[in-house]
Amino acid sequence: MLVFFFRFSFMWIRYPKRAGQTGHTELMGIYGDHVLPRIVNFACGMKNAEPERRRVCEGLAGEVVEIGFGSGHNVPFYPAAVTRVAAVEPADVGWKLAEKRIAAASTPIERSGLDGQSLPFPDDSFDSALSTWTMCTIPDLGTALAELRRVLKPGGTLHFVEHGLAPDADVQVWQHRLEPVQKRVFGGCHLTRPIVDLVSGAGFEVTGVDVYYEEGTPKFLGANSLGTAVSP
Repeated sequence: MLVFFFRFSFMWIRYPKRAGQTGHTELMGIYGDHVLPRIVNFACGMKNAEPERRRVCEGLAGEVVEIGFGSGHNVPFYPAAVTRVAAVEPADVGWKLAEKRIAAASTPIERSGLDGQSLPFPDDSFDSALSTWTMCTIPDLGTALAELRRVLKPGGTLHFVEHGLAPDADVQVWQHRLEPVQKRVFGGCHLTRPIVDLVSGAGFEVTGVDVYYEEGTPKFLGANSLGTAVSP
């Protein structure tokens, strides 16, 4: 549970804040920008997430765009076939915390964008895309998925592991009840996004997916989908 508290707290810093924020909102922005990334860097580096990171990175190849790069916890799991990574990450502190992992990587990694909803790349630029626990908080996920399709080459693959709408109706009831609080407390983190449906609805062909509850985590938080999808 503690790991998931920090994991979802990280979503506070994933996307730029709107102009004009003051008072309490500004204070929470300071916390999210400067304190929380350090806590999350520790929590998200725990061993229990490594098998999922290893699985989702399998098959990545060529030039890769990773949205929600964070502090680089996926870096050790990039396959040797990856030739370059364009990291999309808005948080300066998160990027700074990634420095050692980036320096130790055999793959060139460049910070190349701030917002998954507006990728600064030409069409058909990448062979693969990677997203790990990021889609829950992107304000306009449809736009972000359309952007990934645009920058992926035809036949390029999206690799994802995300939490979202549970497969069981009784768990879904609690997700719907708790989502307003979750979104308010954790910076827009949704509990009820049907990740696989949204990916396929954006025009991707889902070629493999594993839907499961993460061990040791409340079901309303830990309903994960780990899979791959192809951009036609």
